[in-house]
Formats: sequence, structure tokens, C-alpha cells
Amino acid sequence: MNSNPDHHHEKHDKHQDHGHSHHHHHVSPQHITRAFIIGIILNLAFVITEAITGFMIHSLALLTDAGHNLSDVASLALVLVATSLSKKKATKNYTYGYQKTTILVALSNAVLLLIAVGAIGYEAVQRMIHPEPVQGNIISIIAGIGILINTATALLFLKDKDKDINVRGAYIHMASDAVVSAGVVVAGIIMYYTNYFWLDSIISVVIIVVIIVSTWDLLKDSLRLSLDGVPAGIESNEIIKYLYSLEGVREVHDLHIWAMSTTETALTVHLVIPDKITDDEFLMKIKHKLAHDFQVAHSTIQIEKNLSGEDCDQRC
Repeated sequence: MNSNPDHHHEKHDKHQDHGHSHHHHHVSPQHITRAFIIGIILNLAFVITEAITGFMIHSLALLTDAGHNLSDVASLALVLVATSLSKKKATKNYTYGYQKTTILVALSNAVLLLIAVGAIGYEAVQRMIHPEPVQGNIISIIAGIGILINTATALLFLKDKDKDINVRGAYIHMASDAVVSAGVVVAGIIMYYTNYFWLDSIISVVIIVVIIVSTWDLLKDSLRLSLDGVPAGIESNEIIKYLYSLEGVREVHDLHIWAMSTTETALTVHLVIPDKITDDEFLMKIKHKLAHDFQVAHSTIQIEKNLSGEDCDQRC
């Protein structure tokens, strides 16, 4: 018997939302959407300014930074699309809805950044061999504007960065951009006073290292979620321990935990309970505990009377 009828699930979810507003993993989509739209507008304006200036004064550092910032704008836009898709209702063919787009976006985001890095790295090496004169004072002024814009955008994401991998990705990008811009300001000042034009390429390489370091975790996490791995922060051993501690449970098997989106986790499990008569209330209690103590938003629990779980694959 599959003991997860939809109407119970809905009733339970409502009970959960009203009674316990402290549920850890809820991020308001409106809040995220607003933050992303503001971030996109601010950064796009800056990218255009930076790119035009970079071309005019032949600064690879500014062009690299503009490329870096453009990839951030693209990733913010992708997240915005994924967030709105994830709010669409489930359909007959997409029974989980479109929430997983948020995971695919996080993955493509990381991959895009690493590709951009390769192209910039090649150009930086060419420039080191043949440095070109650049106007350090203009570089510093533009990068200074970059610090303000990147810091302002990072602050938009600060509150929700631990609740959603995409918000965290955006926050990391923007915070690291601010640090990079500060480096460019310093390099610009040094070039202005010393004519060490090779610094322009060095700064590009530093930017590349910052991008790789900040993107690596995002790539790892999003790859894990794409492969239906257990999301970071979810302790599967603790969940197994809890399920075994339930009254009457002899065996726990076919446990699957995976991410439905970058913020929601699902779980299915078979519990072998030979002697106890289980009712909806028993199931609700388990679901409630899984949701509130283990951050599992959607759980499907199958109760079995038969002890030999080995042949379950044939029976289920």
C-alpha cells in the first residue's frame, strides 16, 4: 500500500506552513526575483560602460572584467528564468513541475564561467608577451564604480545566500567581483605612476584565478544535484537513524533522497513494520519530523508488513 495520498499531503503542507513559520529552507520567490532584476540592470549598465572604456583605452584588465561581469549578468538572467519556471505548476508530463531547471541553470552557469576563463587566459598570455600602453587613471575610475555596483548587488543576495545554491552563486560572483575591482583600482594607480603596463595582463590572470576558485564549489554542488545526489547539508545517516528509532520499524530500505530544485529536497523510503497498525497520523508525524528537522519538503513513505525486504524489487 502506498500511504501518501495527495489530499493528505496538501493538508499536511498547509498545517506545516501555518503552524511553523520557522521552516529553514523557504526563500520568497518575489524577493529573489526583485534582487535579481535590480542586479541585472545595475550590472548590465556597468558592463557596457566597462567594455566601451576597455576598447577605447586598450585595457585587457577592463575587458576581462567586463567579460567576467557579463557572464554574471547572463547567469543572473538564467537564474531569473529558472526561478519563474520553477513556480509553474506540475503537469501530466512534468509531474514535479519545472523546479529542476534551477539546478540545470546552476550547472550551466559554472560551466559558462569556466569557458569564459579559458578565452581570457589565452588573451592575457598574448598581452604579457606584448604589453600595450594603457591609461591607468581611467582604469582606476571605472573599476571604482565597479566596486560600488558589485558591493550593492552582493548585498541584495546576502540575506538568502544560505537557502538557495543559485542565490549563493550570485552572491559569490558579486562579492568576488567587488574584490577584483579593488585589485584593478590599485593596478590602475600603479600603472598611472610607473608605466608598468604588463600589470594589465597580470590583473587579468588574477581575475581568472578568482573566477576559478569561486566557481569550483558551485560546479561541484550543481553537478551533485544534477546527478540526484543527496543535497549538501542533508544527513542521510541521521535520517536512517531516526527512521529506525520509530516504534515497530524492523527494517528501512529503498531510501532515496534527492533535490527537486536548488531549495527543495524529496525523499522516498520503504519501512517494514510487521506488528504495529499504522495510520495516517503516524505517517503525518514522520513527514512533519522529516520536514522540520531534516529539511525534506516532500516525503513518500511506503509501509510493508513483510520482513524480507530483499525481494521488494519484484513485489513493488
